[in-house]
Amino acid sequence: MHISRKRFVGIFLLSAFAFQFISNSLLGPEVGLFPKNGEWFLGAESPIAWQRTLATIIYPFKFVLIKPLSFLAQDPDPAPPMLVAAFSIYWAAIALVLHFLLSLTNRRRNE
Repeated sequence: MHISRKRFVGIFLLSAFAFQFISNSLLGPEVGLFPKNGEWFLGAESPIAWQRTLATIIYPFKFVLIKPLSFLAQDPDPAPPMLVAAFSIYWAAIALVLHFLLSLTNRRRNE
C-alpha cells in the first residue's frame, strides 16, 4: 500500500464523518452529524420502505462505527467537541488497524 498512514487516517475520518452525516440526514427527521434524540440507528422502524431498506443495508457499518460509543448519547446535553473528539479517536484507531492489515496483505502479495 503506497499511501501514508496519516493520509489514510485522514481520508478514513472524513469518510466516516460524511457517512454519519449523510445517513443521519437521509434516515432521520432532521439534518445533522449526530441525532438530537439519542437514537443512533435511524430508519429501522420507518413506515417508508426505502428508508427501512437503506437502514438494513447500512446497519452493519453503523454498528461497527457507532455502537461502541453509543453510550455517549445517554447524556441529554453533551458538549459537541466531546462527541467529535471521542468518535475521531475511535475511528482513527480503526483506520490504523485497517492500514496495518492492508499493508500486511500488500507485502505478502509482493513477496
